[in-house]
Amino acid sequence: MTLTTIGFDADDTLWQNETFFRLTQDRFAALLADHADRDHLHDRLIAAERRNLGHYGYGIKGFVLSMIETAIEVTGGRVPAATIAELLAAGRGMLEHPIHLLPHARATVERLSRDYRVLLITKGDLLDQERKLAQSGLGDLFHGVEIVSHKTPEAYHRIFTRHGEGATRAMMVGNSLKSDVIPVIEAGGQGVWVPHGLTWALESADPPAGNARFHEIADLGLLPDLVARLGSNRKD
Repeated sequence: MTLTTIGFDADDTLWQNETFFRLTQDRFAALLADHADRDHLHDRLIAAERRNLGHYGYGIKGFVLSMIETAIEVTGGRVPAATIAELLAAGRGMLEHPIHLLPHARATVERLSRDYRVLLITKGDLLDQERKLAQSGLGDLFHGVEIVSHKTPEAYHRIFTRHGEGATRAMMVGNSLKSDVIPVIEAGGQGVWVPHGLTWALESADPPAGNARFHEIADLGLLPDLVARLGSNRKD
């Protein structure tokens, strides 16, 4: 395997993200505690998010709209306007929240960017992802940035062909097996799973055990050694 290009996921790979969704979801459960218990609300919210992905896509805005829709459903249309206002305010707070880089994120991207083409490949709301990248301070380290609607084998094939020498010479690093690892392996590349600890229910998947192109590391600090073991071909 000749590796020339490395893609990084953003949310919960380079910086915290799911933590803030969980905190807002806790607030959502507290606001509607008189109408439904926490587990029931969670199931209804996940169902709404699943229904709405095709309409709103991924990200905070779709999450807030799904919370409002769920609130209307569980209250039989009697949700107070004040509750909806609080959910909207919570969403704005999430959109304004400072970026917190995960351990080893900067050092690892800096190190690998010297010898490989490094890309940021993320999905979600365009404005929000651009904001987070700008605030992260990592933007200048990437040779390319792709914000996509869906992470599929076809998307990875296009991205790694456009920015590199194809998926077979590429690696994708991320916390989501469903979006970051399995599709790139199906496209012919290397998939590196960096578990975050908190995973959105709609991103859950089973590891592709036994696949030689599947790798798991505990944190980003271990990535350079993994890359070195797999072999290299410098970008120049």
